[in-house]
Amino acid sequence: MKIIVCIKQVPDTKGGVKFNPDGTLDRAAMLAIMNPDDKAGLEAALRIKDEMGAEVTVLTMGLPKADDVLREALAMGADNAILVTDRVLGGADTWATSTTIAGAIRNLDYDLIITGRQAIDGDTAQVGPQIAEHLGIPVISYAEDIKIDGDSVIVKRQYEDRYHMVKAKMPCLITALSELNEPRYMTPGGIFDAYDEKEVTVWGRADLKDVDDSDLGLKGSPTKIAKASDKVRKGAGEKVTLDPQESVDYIMGKLKEKHVI
Repeated sequence: MKIIVCIKQVPDTKGGVKFNPDGTLDRAAMLAIMNPDDKAGLEAALRIKDEMGAEVTVLTMGLPKADDVLREALAMGADNAILVTDRVLGGADTWATSTTIAGAIRNLDYDLIITGRQAIDGDTAQVGPQIAEHLGIPVISYAEDIKIDGDSVIVKRQYEDRYHMVKAKMPCLITALSELNEPRYMTPGGIFDAYDEKEVTVWGRADLKDVDDSDLGLKGSPTKIAKASDKVRKGAGEKVTLDPQESVDYIMGKLKEKHVI
């Protein structure tokens, strides 16, 4: 069984987000990590490998420094790593990114593709389903559990106030939630092998199959960002213990104070 896991190096937003004057993320001012949903997807692939045997290939698109998250994935147990990087791919939105990744995947044999649901630096949840569309394969999103059943996968899919149990024949693509599992740590031996024994394959524009230049990079990105900002942080809540009538009066007073009524 061959599994491809798409991962992304993202800024660690836990310490706050910093922006350049033009509204783009100041990535140099923030620590970089593997996207949490992607890491859960990688762990799911590694568990399948542990249980029934599989070859796990991790693939990312980004700057050369994205090599770091690929080495981390190798140290966790992935077998192969591919970095897609090229100046002409810079400035890509979700459409151009998914086009690029699909063009790279067309070079590979696979039974299953796993991506994270979304990246914390964009929160669009578009790239995974778009890759599946480019490749013409089924997609199951928001996975909270993955099981292999012969030539099919059975996925517990999160859906608002309930779950869907979905079965699809492979090849297919699954987008994983961070709640899917608790990713393993790198092992000392794995770290040694990742940096000393294993190689990261680097591909560029010339290695992408069946893609047009008009769909790549900034010029192939129809999305235009008007403004970007950090999330508005909510203030501390207030706990009030009153009898029913006083509670009503208190709530009405707050609503009037905020000019809601």
